[in-house]
Amino acid sequence: MMTVEELIGKGIFKVVVEGDDLSREVTGIFCCDLLSVAMGRAPSDSAWVTVMGNVNTIAVATLADVSCVILAEGAQPDDMCRAKARQQGVTLLATEEPVFEAALKVHGLIHG
Repeated sequence: MMTVEELIGKGIFKVVVEGDDLSREVTGIFCCDLLSVAMGRAPSDSAWVTVMGNVNTIAVATLADVSCVILAEGAQPDDMCRAKARQQGVTLLATEEPVFEAALKVHGLIHG
């Protein structure tokens, strides 16, 4: 297992918004860009990798109780997304890597 703080400390992902609970464990990875699917299937305490950088992503992340959101493929959050992440205390990370590669890196850190 690893915490969000440890994941950030690896320097693999850019920190867009530092959430409120960096001691949260990251127990797995979830990859999905369809918010309605993510809302029902994202496991709690997972790192959610997506390209959806809007305010609804943060709402779903909160409902699903994920550890953090990783925006992949160079996706940039809009201003409302950043503000909502700050307000909700959600850690928002970003990478230029494709979704699969980003998820694979997190998987390697958790299980490596």
